[in-house]
Amino acid sequence: MQVPRGLHRVAASIDNRPTMPGTEVARKQHTLGGAAGIALLAFALVWRFFPGVLHVEPQPQEPVATSPPGLHPPTGTWSAVRPASTTVPAPEPDAEPDVGTSFADAVRMGPPVATTKEVKALLKRARAAEEKGALFEPKDANAVALYRQVLVAAPNNVDAEAALERIGGAVHDWALAAIERGDVPAAQRYVAAYADLPHPEEELTALRSRIRTLHQIVPLLADAASQVKAGKLTGEGNDNALATYREVMKLDPGNRLADAGLATIEREFLDRALAQAAQDDFGGADATLGVASAIRPGSQALLETRSRVDGIRRQRAETVLAQARSALDSGNADLAEQLAKKALAISPDLAGIDDFNLRLRNARLYASLAPGEVIRDRFLDVAGSAPPLVVVPTGEFVMGSPADESGHQDSEEPQRRVRIAVGFALGQGEVTVGQFREFVAATKYATDAEKLGSATVYEESTGRIADRRGMSWRNDYRGERAGDNLPVINVSWNDAKAYLGWLSARTGKHYRLPTEAEFEYAERAGSAARYSWGDGDPDRVIGNFTGEGDRSPSKRSWTSAFPRYSDGYWGPAPTRSFAANRYGLFDMEGNVSEWVEDCWHDNYTRAPRDSTAWVNPGCERRVVRGGSWGSDPDQVRSAFRIAARTDTRSARVGFRVARDL
Repeated sequence: MQVPRGLHRVAASIDNRPTMPGTEVARKQHTLGGAAGIALLAFALVWRFFPGVLHVEPQPQEPVATSPPGLHPPTGTWSAVRPASTTVPAPEPDAEPDVGTSFADAVRMGPPVATTKEVKALLKRARAAEEKGALFEPKDANAVALYRQVLVAAPNNVDAEAALERIGGAVHDWALAAIERGDVPAAQRYVAAYADLPHPEEELTALRSRIRTLHQIVPLLADAASQVKAGKLTGEGNDNALATYREVMKLDPGNRLADAGLATIEREFLDRALAQAAQDDFGGADATLGVASAIRPGSQALLETRSRVDGIRRQRAETVLAQARSALDSGNADLAEQLAKKALAISPDLAGIDDFNLRLRNARLYASLAPGEVIRDRFLDVAGSAPPLVVVPTGEFVMGSPADESGHQDSEEPQRRVRIAVGFALGQGEVTVGQFREFVAATKYATDAEKLGSATVYEESTGRIADRRGMSWRNDYRGERAGDNLPVINVSWNDAKAYLGWLSARTGKHYRLPTEAEFEYAERAGSAARYSWGDGDPDRVIGNFTGEGDRSPSKRSWTSAFPRYSDGYWGPAPTRSFAANRYGLFDMEGNVSEWVEDCWHDNYTRAPRDSTAWVNPGCERRVVRGGSWGSDPDQVRSAFRIAARTDTRSARVGFRVARDL
């Protein structure tokens, strides 16, 4: 049996035993000896070619970026662990995978050379020096020198070779750190040491290139530091820190010192922007952030500061908008508008500004009410309330009728566009007998009919409207006692004004008659047709008009009426008996005709183009609008108008209230 090198001493001890065994014992000993030899050979092969399996390195630590003079590790505990590459090279085509030294190759190469006592002692001293950080000093007793002595005594010693590569990797990293912090002397010492250690040539070339660049940028970094100290952060030309740091970045992209310098300059502008925002100078803050964004584009500090400025902006704008709402709630629309504009200037995308503008518009036009909203003004001194009103939306329309409209009269021209620019509220329906009764009871008012002793009624026997003694607002169209839910009739323009004056005093609001423009606008409710519902005859029950199917108590019918129409009433119907129009108003046409504020004029020449009343001092005739239960179809057109004396009391005429907002 041939004994491998390094195992002679074991074999000899077995062969020279004092007692010779028998055949069976000898066979067993031979077998055991062969197994032991193979095991020891395997151990030696692993030690020779895979030393990492049997040797545990201490956990490496990050080196710090300071370097004392000489070739010492940057810290008391040094690290030889080199950064792992982030790029894995792609294998070449058809290349066999690198799996290390195979067992067959290890057997073919033979066992390692035996380690002598001298080598072991040198290794022990080298490791001790390495652990203390004595890598290059003292002379002949440092780790590098001792590991080299090991290689002289035992060429290709795995431990010594691995240690020198480990130390070389650490020195490479220290050189990089020195370059990063601009320490030229330390970087040169480390690179010189690295060149004398095992290294890839391309890494040494790269380090030397970095040092050459470092020689160029160190003076620039010193200049930049002086410029920062002198306050020359930015400016025209190259005599400022920003320009100098940018020059460094051109020579050495990603230079940490230059980036730190740029961050210092950036911070000056970011702090200035925050201060400006805190003083509500958001325009200045935006301008300053614009300058900062060119220093380190997309930096985290810039993004965070911009977010903080936006937060301050939004919070400030919300505070100002809240002040605007408070001003609006207190009735100061002018101040509210000013504050809202200020809030919008601070933050153009301010949430809630659209809702506020709608409220402001409603405040301007409708005293913070909404179009279509119903108002019930309560009396100030006693229980009760005024007739309900509806807020009418503002807008514009063409008032009057064209010459080719069926039923057109000369008094309805020339047509003109009228702007209803000021919000107002109009009575939801005509004033009722019950509401007028409350006024008379409170004031003991005597109407014109009561003063004159008569008013008009409908005579069933003749089918005519005739004057009758003793008639007044207390009677219905036939002269009988009127129910409280019927529209009040037989009231003159003077009586209507007296009632409205009482309402104003009782509620503290300004009640009045609607103007002629307001009435036609509200009656049309957005329609430009002959009637509010269109140009033709009504195809459903809309209001109280003369209809072909209507019959009086004695079965009379109308001589002029809408064909195929019947509303079920001969005479006024209780208010709100029919559907409201698009503005929420009842009985704007038909039922009873209604007084308006305007004086009568034979046409619209020189008439106002807004919603104001056209009034001449001392006029004795006023306008009546809307048609009545007894008017023929042409007289319930939206443009129809007639004149009546201010003391006229008629079974066909009533009124409704209006008031400013």
